[in-house]
Amino acid sequence: MTQWLSEEEQRSWRAWLAASLLLHDRLTREMQSQHGLTMADYEILVRLSEIPDRQMRMSDLAEVTLSSRSRLSHQIDRMEKAGLVERRSCADDRRGAFAALTEVGYRTLVDSAPDHVRSVRAHLVDQLTPAQFASLGSACQLVAEHLAAANEV
Repeated sequence: MTQWLSEEEQRSWRAWLAASLLLHDRLTREMQSQHGLTMADYEILVRLSEIPDRQMRMSDLAEVTLSSRSRLSHQIDRMEKAGLVERRSCADDRRGAFAALTEVGYRTLVDSAPDHVRSVRAHLVDQLTPAQFASLGSACQLVAEHLAAANEV
């Protein structure tokens, strides 16, 4: 027997769904209009910039960006054409490849990061008290861990 959501649970679910969709849409539109990047582009640039040699195996990059390998491959193709990243062969695995951040990609990230942070702050962080934001982070972490564990089974 299905346990339906209570009215309060339904309101909370719909509020979370609307907020997450609207926030992602707003951040995407702002990043696109200000810097010509998608949020997927931005996330890849961030992930590559956070590691010392600014390159990552494609399979690992797909995992950390929560993307399928096929989808990431198409994304990297587009970003490579824009000069943001480049593919590099893996010396110890002929089938493996790296995505590497280019200087153009790094400069693009440095230029776009302040606007992205301002957007996140304006549309999310500043809308909540510090305690609410911390609670949101804790709740989302629990859900993410649950879903990640479920994907490993």
